[in-house]
Order: sequence, then structure tokens, then C-alpha cells
Amino acid sequence: MGLFFSLWLKLFFVFTPFFGLTMFLTMTDGFEEPRRRNIALTTSVAVLLICLVLFFAGNQIFSLFGITLDSFRIGAGVLLFLSGIALVQGNAGGSASAASGDVSVVPLAIPIIVGPATMGTLLVLGAELVDLGSRLLGCLALLFAVASIAGVLLMGSAIQERLGTRGISILSKLTGLVLAALAAQMIMTGIQGFLGIEP
Repeated sequence: MGLFFSLWLKLFFVFTPFFGLTMFLTMTDGFEEPRRRNIALTTSVAVLLICLVLFFAGNQIFSLFGITLDSFRIGAGVLLFLSGIALVQGNAGGSASAASGDVSVVPLAIPIIVGPATMGTLLVLGAELVDLGSRLLGCLALLFAVASIAGVLLMGSAIQERLGTRGISILSKLTGLVLAALAAQMIMTGIQGFLGIEP
């Protein structure tokens, strides 16, 4: 149960939910509530499918390109750290010009919610969890994390009314701090493995 909760919490923060919510609200500004809900659900389904492919294809990708797990840990950790810094500084990017087209898959699902750092984290997790039990637990944690993101997006209008733009911005910065800490741990684990040091 501890592993499940840890994985769920890690994945939830890696998705940068409050930055994603901010971009979702900006890109759907002026949309009617039913259309907003439709976009939130489509985005969540797209995120789930992308994440499952990344989670289960980790080992194959490493084998194909001859990349070691520790090297990828360091690389993904650096990307995650940069994402955390961008969130704290409030310049995580993303265009707010959503026009009238469908923004659910691109850019909301990719690259706003599932960005390079998230992809790297999922590939590392998929490669780390090798036995069937831990893989199923990881998959369940991923499902719950995506469901949590879906809940955040579906309650976007209510959250916006309660917290306001400033409140969401503060939560986004706190998410950035958590991401930076997760990234530091990932990089240190990768360096230890690369140097053959027992954690």
C-alpha cells in the first residue's frame, strides 16, 4: 500500500496538475461548461493512453537504443528539475492562443501535461518495476493519478472561482518545488548506480 501511495503521489505531481489546470482554464476561456467537460475528458483519456504506452515500453526503448537505466534516470531527472524551476519561476511556457480548434490532445495532453520530463519519469518507472506484482501496482497508481488529473480538470471552473488566478499560481509554484525534490532524488540515484555506490 505504501508503494502504491508513493507512486500515485509522485505521478500526480509529475503531471504538474496546477500548471495544467491554469493552461486548461486559459485555453477554454469563454467555452460553455459542457464543451469544457468534453475537452477535460478527452484530454484525460489521451494522457492515459500515452502514459500506458510509455510505462510498458520502457525496457524495449532502453534495449533498442542501448541506454542504461541509470543514464536515463540522470537525463530524466535533469528535465524534471528544469520543469520544476520553470514552474517556480512562473514561466513554464505553453501558448494560450487556443483559437477555436480542439486543444485536448495537443497541446493540453502533450506537451503540457505529458511533457518531456513526465515521459522520462514514466520510462524510468516502467523499467524499474520489473516483476508482475509491482507492474500491476504501478499501472493502478498511474490510473489513479490520471483519474486525479481528470478530477482537477473537471472541477476547473469551481477551483477557479474558489482560489482565483493567484491561488492557482501559488499551487503551481509549490508543485514546482516538489518536482525539483523528486528530480534531485532521481539524479542522485542515477549517479549512485552509475558509480556502483549502494544507496
